[in-house]
Amino acid sequence: MVILGDKLISAHQDHKIRVWKIIDESNRRGQKYKCVATLPTMNDRFKTLFSSKSYVEVRRHKKCTWVHHVDAVSSLALSQDGSLLYSASWDRSFKIWRTSDFKCLDSIEKAHDDAINAIVVSKDGFVYTGSADKKIKVWNKKDKKHSLVATLTKHLSAVNALAISEDGKVLYSGACDRSILVWERLINGDDEELHMSVVGALRGHRKAIMCLAVASDLVLSGSADKSLRVWRRGLMEKEGYSCLAVLEGHTKPVKSLAVSVSDSDSNSDYSCMVYSGSLDLSLKVWNLRVSSI
Repeated sequence: MVILGDKLISAHQDHKIRVWKIIDESNRRGQKYKCVATLPTMNDRFKTLFSSKSYVEVRRHKKCTWVHHVDAVSSLALSQDGSLLYSASWDRSFKIWRTSDFKCLDSIEKAHDDAINAIVVSKDGFVYTGSADKKIKVWNKKDKKHSLVATLTKHLSAVNALAISEDGKVLYSGACDRSILVWERLINGDDEELHMSVVGALRGHRKAIMCLAVASDLVLSGSADKSLRVWRRGLMEKEGYSCLAVLEGHTKPVKSLAVSVSDSDSNSDYSCMVYSGSLDLSLKVWNLRVSSI
């Protein structure tokens, strides 16, 4: 799920994306959510229905219009300004939607050789997709179309989760190989080539990494080993990362994470709220106090 203003956007296993608006009914039963759109919209479906050029091959001997996902929508991401919504699917494609009217603007078919499990977007518009084919691909928009600019292949098994630093220069990827790789980005200003290299690996989980989140100098990971780990980036590059805490309490794999950081006090200590969702059907809320030392 992602939040856009007063709207909540959710991805579903039924191949669709739904947009929910918060309806303030404080005088009656309090806040409610109303489904105001289902993607692809009726307008998109109607426009592509009767044109043969709108159909793409999605399975062997099976075609569908390019605005449709044909398998579970696994991940959503928003552009920095909130004008674009990106959706990734197990159908190996990712699509770009305009949030003003939820029109489908572009679709990258067969972006990977297997299901896409994660998608994130940097503040300067680079799109990262992680797949069960063990690869991470980097895309950039040129001439209104998204094109491939790099393929990252260091993981040994399916990539399940991605997260990106606030400045967009560091990418974190988690996989079934139990590792979290830290990638740093370098762009050559002369030829606009993008280079990414692994500068570290966070290890400690005993099973697959299922989800990641980044806030301030913290990286949080959830795993099939039922635990969460809190990692902190060192103040100096040579210090690397350290594991601050292991949070245990879930009885099944941790599937999703969200984190919010409060304002720091005078000595730079700060606190954050961590929200973890698990296949044990529970949502847990953790309050972390992070020292400046």
